[in-house]
Amino acid sequence: MPIAATSPAQLTPGELVAQRTITAYTLTPQQLHRAEGLHRAGLVLSLASTFLGLAVLAVLIAVRFGPKLQRVAECVSKKRLVQAAIFVPALLLTLSIFQLPLEIYGHHISLAYGLSVQGWLSWLADLAKSELLTAIFATLTLWGLYTLIRRSPRRWWFYAWLLTLPIMAGMVFVSPILIDPLFNRFEPLANTNPQLTAQLGSLARSAGLDIPPSRIFLMRASDKVTTYNAYVTGFGATKRIVVWDNTARDLTRPQILFVFGHEMGHYQLHHIYLGLAYSALLAFAGFWLLQRLAESALRHYGPQWGLRSVGFSSLGDWASLPLLALIASLLLFLGTPLASAFSRWEEHQADVYGLAITRRVFKDATPDAGQVAAQAFQLLGEQSYSYPNPSPLLVFWSYSHPPIAQRIRFALSSE
Repeated sequence: MPIAATSPAQLTPGELVAQRTITAYTLTPQQLHRAEGLHRAGLVLSLASTFLGLAVLAVLIAVRFGPKLQRVAECVSKKRLVQAAIFVPALLLTLSIFQLPLEIYGHHISLAYGLSVQGWLSWLADLAKSELLTAIFATLTLWGLYTLIRRSPRRWWFYAWLLTLPIMAGMVFVSPILIDPLFNRFEPLANTNPQLTAQLGSLARSAGLDIPPSRIFLMRASDKVTTYNAYVTGFGATKRIVVWDNTARDLTRPQILFVFGHEMGHYQLHHIYLGLAYSALLAFAGFWLLQRLAESALRHYGPQWGLRSVGFSSLGDWASLPLLALIASLLLFLGTPLASAFSRWEEHQADVYGLAITRRVFKDATPDAGQVAAQAFQLLGEQSYSYPNPSPLLVFWSYSHPPIAQRIRFALSSE
């Protein structure tokens, strides 16, 4: 009996790409047209969101929104925590209302380009959960920050920085078990794909790394998106590698092994801890600059904005929060290249590690590790319509990963 040939329609995207020899990142004319449109839309949205946020804060300061809202909060209660629970959510809600049209347009773009399959009700529910979590967290942390400002007007920035360290570490620790499950479904990969789990475990052991099956999770990303991803999160008892179900479904085993090897690189090279340390370093400079710039602004323009300007105690009023938020937003924007450069460095190191470990796996087998990595990157780029020729300035400023074309060139040229 003749064996029926497998038609292209029956092949997964990974199998289709595996039939090609990747020499560079390429897109079809239709894919390139969509990549260019998505690139422009994403850039416009990013810039609009940033500068709209800054503009709204500047207007709120000019119209004395802070002093007016502070009077309302103080009329309701003399307790600082209650005042924080009124002032902070009200300010966040005001900012969110102005950003909402951009958020809606961003989701529309994701749907239009096929990157998202999440319905509007589900998207709104996720947005509401995100806003609620942000309001709760911001209320508590800003209540603590203003307590420090009032008790130590000169050194609050340093004490705030010290408290930021355990807060950042705590957020990374609890996020996989308390926050992430609010937005996506997770389960041990072994529940649905024990064979793949065994292969990934074997790959980890070959690198001298013991990653038990209980630390390898599958995320039901296909409920909301069509793109591919995997990532490392948590630390200590919550540290885990998460593979999106789209990735496990559409990529070939060699391609998945490379993606997993890349994530193992983050795991083995302690990138979460390095990221926390680097964030702490940036936060130290950020808090120091925030205190100096805020005090200088209040001394020069405080009366004009309806804010008290009485030396180092002037930041203790809730009314100063829009000013602090504006300065902090500016510092975050200007510091973006520093965070982006560090992230790109980590991602490149993980690429190097992933290539090395998968090359060891394929040493006596048919697949070529560099070609397999190039196939995986090609798939990632095609599925997300990654623009092949981004501006070097844009890459420098905001890219958290090296451009796909650059990653493919590295994979193909590495020995």
